[in-house]
Amino acid sequence: MTPRNQHVDQELVAAAADVARTRCRGDNHTMAAAARARDGRIVTAVNVYHFTGGPCAELVVIGAAAAQGVHELDTIVAVGDRDRGVVPPCGRCRQVLLDLFPALDVIVGRGNGLRTLPVADLLPESYVWADQFD
Repeated sequence: MTPRNQHVDQELVAAAADVARTRCRGDNHTMAAAARARDGRIVTAVNVYHFTGGPCAELVVIGAAAAQGVHELDTIVAVGDRDRGVVPPCGRCRQVLLDLFPALDVIVGRGNGLRTLPVADLLPESYVWADQFD
């Protein structure tokens, strides 16, 4: 995996960290996500934990973006509560992100090792949902 670019959107990371610090309370909301829209706007959300699974913060931010009229996302990042820092997306989120936003960049890594990768790099040899329609 090689970074698409060396730029890490620190404003996006800070937005997710702020939501994780100020909005994640208790066991039901432990992760925050922030996504940058193609027009530059930042959309944020938190996960909704439930014993049946519940949606991860990355999936909630997709819905929040759509509700705000944002349908094209450029970059996404998730941050854990209690100062856990950037957390990579789970396998389900990786697949959904790839299916809905195949050109999306994802911020991953820890501390000074943050980097921006194409979502496809996080799911090599992946099934591409759109391929079923070809």
